[in-house]
Amino acid sequence: MRNRKFVVFAFLSFVVMIGCWTPRRIQAQDKSASSTTMASIDPYLMDRDTEIAMARSAGPNSVSSGAKVLVLGPHGYETAVEGKNGFVCVVGRSWDLPKDNPAFWDPKIHGPICLSAPGARSFLPIYLKKTELAIAGRSNAQIEESIIDGIAKGELPTPEPGSVSYMMSKQGYLNAFVKGPWLPHVMVFVPEIDPKALGSDLGDDVPLGAHEEKIGRYTTIEVPVSNWSDGSPSPLKGGGH
Repeated sequence: MRNRKFVVFAFLSFVVMIGCWTPRRIQAQDKSASSTTMASIDPYLMDRDTEIAMARSAGPNSVSSGAKVLVLGPHGYETAVEGKNGFVCVVGRSWDLPKDNPAFWDPKIHGPICLSAPGARSFLPIYLKKTELAIAGRSNAQIEESIIDGIAKGELPTPEPGSVSYMMSKQGYLNAFVKGPWLPHVMVFVPEIDPKALGSDLGDDVPLGAHEEKIGRYTTIEVPVSNWSDGSPSPLKGGGH
């Protein structure tokens, strides 16, 4: 049976990163996380070159080779590589998860993602705001409240048309259930719509998944792809689930 549980990052919540930016239905836990803050940014930092390579691994070479790359530093994300094609690649961290997820502060979580130019303008700012709040000592509950308030006031954007992301990396660690990368997929961010109107969850023969992100006021459409960014076959292509 084809795996239909595509929910992001997000992106990471990126988020997205990785709001995803991560498969949130798999990540969902019955146990709620208490309201806590980041103890230190240090456990979340990576070797700069390693992070650049991991960020680029999110997309196919045709996309990521010309993309801008952001890396996490002590005071937030900073540009490590200037881009030339409008795409932005980044490795999302755990604070893009829902506030009640027990893994909200798990430093092992890494969600590589490459965003199109519209996505970088209108989706990425929410994750960067979450990062700013996390480093500033806000709790998981306060971060979510601030994002909801910012969107309601028009201070934070909702995804523009053309907001697309690639999550095709074999190098990520999305949650303790998967213990590594998940399935390679491409995501499209659209205005809020019932996933069933798109065919999602109607049957195992539907080749996409969709999920309404109520906090961000958009719907994520996730389409699995047959290869990882390095060209090797994915579990789907090999008959896995």
